Amino acid sequence: MSGHPVHRTVPAAADGDLGRGLPTRVPPAFSVRAVLAVLWREWAVFRRVWFSTAFGSILEPVTYFVAFGFGFGALVAEVAGLSYFDFIATGAVAIGVLFSSIFPALINGYFRRKEQRLYDGVLAAPLSIPELVTGEALWNALRASVVACATVLVAIAFGVRPNPTVVLVPAITVVAGFAFAAAGAAFGSVMRSTHSFDMIIVGVIVPMYVVAGTFFPIDGLPPMLAALAVANPLYHVVELLRAVTFGDPAGASLWAHVGVIVGFGVVAWLTAIRLLRRAMID
Repeated sequence: MSGHPVHRTVPAAADGDLGRGLPTRVPPAFSVRAVLAVLWREWAVFRRVWFSTAFGSILEPVTYFVAFGFGFGALVAEVAGLSYFDFIATGAVAIGVLFSSIFPALINGYFRRKEQRLYDGVLAAPLSIPELVTGEALWNALRASVVACATVLVAIAFGVRPNPTVVLVPAITVVAGFAFAAAGAAFGSVMRSTHSFDMIIVGVIVPMYVVAGTFFPIDGLPPMLAALAVANPLYHVVELLRAVTFGDPAGASLWAHVGVIVGFGVVAWLTAIRLLRRAMID
């Protein structure tokens, strides 16, 4: 294919309109129904591979809890007013959200666009690039939220006793998952080959989850690294999760965390749309 997606099909022109190149109707710019269609397709695909996905989603937090919670927890009694096990539990939830949203968006976005040419066929249907990006990001956000809830249940099984406000975790993780999925889609839109995966993972994703207050507080970091940590959207996700799980979710500073996450999500979503449109046209 030439790479020029047809976002909407239109009725054939009348004889008098031949050669004018004008559509007979103007399609809507954004359709919720089209987004739901993307969600339904993702669900249909997921039903075939759900077991392997669920297996990894449960095993990963268990590994964190055993290695860090019981390993380092035996050496460190308390961190930031919490037991180290409680501290690492909320960090594991945040990491699960990051991995479950950004990796599928990054990998699927690249292969569906570059290798499988799936997006060429999808965009030939009555579907626009903003609807495609929104639907896939929303699906990955919902998956990430399920992973977060499963991680919380695993943490409770290991002895963590959260506050009742832990019920706010799904809302936080859906918003955060959407933001990270949109960022993954943006990266996937600019990748030229599979060799770019290493650059993105090592250069972006690994620093994000290491320097975010997940395994250790950022207070002891050098000023420059601490500033980078505060600019990291995952840090704000971790702080929100710790607040609703163990602290006071009504604090005024929490709205700043919410604002950063929402702002990052909007920028990532708009960037993903622009980069994918450019990639499909070029």
